[in-house]
Amino acid sequence: MLWWVFHALIAVHIVLGAIGLVAFWVPVVGKKGGDAHRRWGRVFNRCMIGTAVFALAMSTCTLIDPIGTHPHLSDADMVRGIFGWMMQYLAVLTMNLAWYGWLCVTNGRRHERNREWRNMALQVLLAVTAVNCAVQGWLIDQPLMIGMSLIGFATVGTNLRFLLDRSPPPKEWLREHVKALVGTGISVYTAFFAFGAVRIMPEIALNPALWAVPLVVGMAIILYHWRKVALSVRPARG
Repeated sequence: MLWWVFHALIAVHIVLGAIGLVAFWVPVVGKKGGDAHRRWGRVFNRCMIGTAVFALAMSTCTLIDPIGTHPHLSDADMVRGIFGWMMQYLAVLTMNLAWYGWLCVTNGRRHERNREWRNMALQVLLAVTAVNCAVQGWLIDQPLMIGMSLIGFATVGTNLRFLLDRSPPPKEWLREHVKALVGTGISVYTAFFAFGAVRIMPEIALNPALWAVPLVVGMAIILYHWRKVALSVRPARG
């Protein structure tokens, strides 16, 4: 029974994730602030939150029965660690970034509204799951899990820096919006590349180089758009 539930979750997870990861590129490369940007941004955001919810359910199934849900693999501890605890952490990371980034652009300069309870709770939840991912990685001697947890710590730290700042700089909300929603794309592309590779090319699935590709591309996108935001607020020379 659990096997069927697990594979039904995978099917919906893949569909939502695929739609979201296609929608991701419209706001990234298209005209900012236009109808298409907002419309496809909403599609991306909702798909990412849905993808994260189904990933949480999948990770729970894996923690209950690691080999039953992954019969092609034989190491229960590794399966529980990578497909259970780390997938749980990545799901929370995705949900955190999607919700935070959406609030940043929705609230704009009404910064105090970003400190609503769900947003603050997601910072705590991400910190807890990042610690757990690192600990579980240490217990099974899987440095990839420890390395991935650092992204969660950095996310919580930078999110709280902005959230707790009573008077952030102009357009800081826009920088945070870019960081969070591109970060959401990084998180899900990473999961799709790596977890998909387990079935297609298992010998390279845990190769750090594979996991690094979405991070490098995503950081380049973030830095490019941050520079555009900085130029837009730079005082004109008289």
